[in-house]
Amino acid sequence: METDETFETLFPRNADRRVAVRVFWSGDEEKPQTAKTAVCGTGGDLTRGGVSYVVSRLRRPFPSDRYFFITVCLDKRRARLREPDFTLLVRAFNRARARHPFYLTAWVFLPDHWHCICAPRYPVTVSLAIKSVKQSSTSAINQFRGAEGELWQPRFFDRALRTVAEYNEKVAYIHLNPVRAGLVAEPEDWRWSSFHEYAGLKAEEQEVRCGLIIDRVRMSAGSETRI
Repeated sequence: METDETFETLFPRNADRRVAVRVFWSGDEEKPQTAKTAVCGTGGDLTRGGVSYVVSRLRRPFPSDRYFFITVCLDKRRARLREPDFTLLVRAFNRARARHPFYLTAWVFLPDHWHCICAPRYPVTVSLAIKSVKQSSTSAINQFRGAEGELWQPRFFDRALRTVAEYNEKVAYIHLNPVRAGLVAEPEDWRWSSFHEYAGLKAEEQEVRCGLIIDRVRMSAGSETRI
């Protein structure tokens, strides 16, 4: 049975502005390792010296049932992504989630890379989930462009998120990416991200807006709580 609650959280761009974000949990779905909520972050830059990435080919003890901050970069020889390519990337994400279930709780697409926060559901691993997105999007975008070859750089980068605070920092970083890149003045001006759902947009409205919906899951309010 599906239920919903309203949580008051900090707006990721402005710590002085508060918004209500509707989140839900479907009891028919399998929970991740701990209870979580896709909450808005409190904004600010990444801490601890910036991004500390882990190369995807390294062995890790827990490749499933936890949250990963992901970066995938466009192959430097390929033309930058445009609106039609973003639409095909959305479809690739939706196909990958249907074939290899994983939670998607934040995302942004930019012309030369994309970020997301995902939680693969066992036995799906983070490598399998991202490989599926990359392969599906490469095939679709190459066909659309009449091109061949690799679209993305061979390796992707991931970081296992350990606390609610770290999770919220990465969400804020994701949503501010288009602003930092000089593409827009405000996060809400960029169509291709999960920002609008975090700001209160309903899932069905996000579906119409861009086609890629986050999984709204519960998370502890304690910033130092481990996830």
